[in-house]
Amino acid sequence: MARVKAAIIGSGNIGTDLMMKMLKYPQNMELAAVVGIDPASEGLAMARERGIATTHEGIEGLRKLACYGEIGIAFDATSAYAHKVHDAALRADGIQVVDLTPAAIGPFTVPPVNMEAHLDQPNVNMVTCGGQATIPMVAAVSQVAKVHYAEIVASVSSRSAGPGTRANIDEFTRTTARAIEEVGGASRGKAIIILNPAEPPMIMRDTVFTLSEGADEDAIRASVEAMVKKVQAYVPGYRLKQQVQFERYGDNNKLKIPGMGEFAGVKTMILLEVEGAGDYLPSYSGNLDIMTAAAKATGELLAARRMQQGGIGQ
Repeated sequence: MARVKAAIIGSGNIGTDLMMKMLKYPQNMELAAVVGIDPASEGLAMARERGIATTHEGIEGLRKLACYGEIGIAFDATSAYAHKVHDAALRADGIQVVDLTPAAIGPFTVPPVNMEAHLDQPNVNMVTCGGQATIPMVAAVSQVAKVHYAEIVASVSSRSAGPGTRANIDEFTRTTARAIEEVGGASRGKAIIILNPAEPPMIMRDTVFTLSEGADEDAIRASVEAMVKKVQAYVPGYRLKQQVQFERYGDNNKLKIPGMGEFAGVKTMILLEVEGAGDYLPSYSGNLDIMTAAAKATGELLAARRMQQGGIGQ
């Protein structure tokens, strides 16, 4: 079967884990190139050992590779700053971009929620690790109720937060909050990230709070459980930590929310944990694993679309 050729830009932890996923679980993409800027990068060494074309000269090095003209999809696992340069170059050459940085140039994309709407976009953004883990839950509640407010708290091991993650904390919170609204369907969103230094390292844990009206608890619970199964199709370690929790507020006991006034309806609390698959990163790095798994799932949908249309890279 013909497959769409793809490139990964960024040979750090995220790029290398994505590479291993694409090699271990091949579907309709063929990894043709891995790009870095450090000639001693472990990720580039691993790619070379597996017969994949590599360059340590960044985007310009990629454009010099013999396979470049056949590439249809590129995954950017660098930084928000670098992505702006990469996006301009790749778009000019007709290559679709899956952005794993918080740059948010293209539309926010969460595979089980809105991927089908963006198959023809030149650039799709994978939001953040916290967004990929929690926005499906906000969307699940939004599918059966009007969500006035959603707040997520993503707690990850400090060991799984490298220099790129730490440098992009502000982008993480702003980008995730926007995506909670634009993709999750909440009227107002808020995001918090916690870097936990516990030893041994803890796996990713997420708490999702929503304030909604217009649906009963059974409908919300069923929608959440159905969405969990959709995410588990590409992130097996994604699961509810316990049953969905509810608090109901009525006219006689309205919840007072600073800046929003009084609320009557259902407060939902969803507790999640995300265990990594261990393809390259340790299993406690579920926050990174869900990003690479979501990016791979997105790339497969984009590849299927390109193959259907007879696009570049087939």
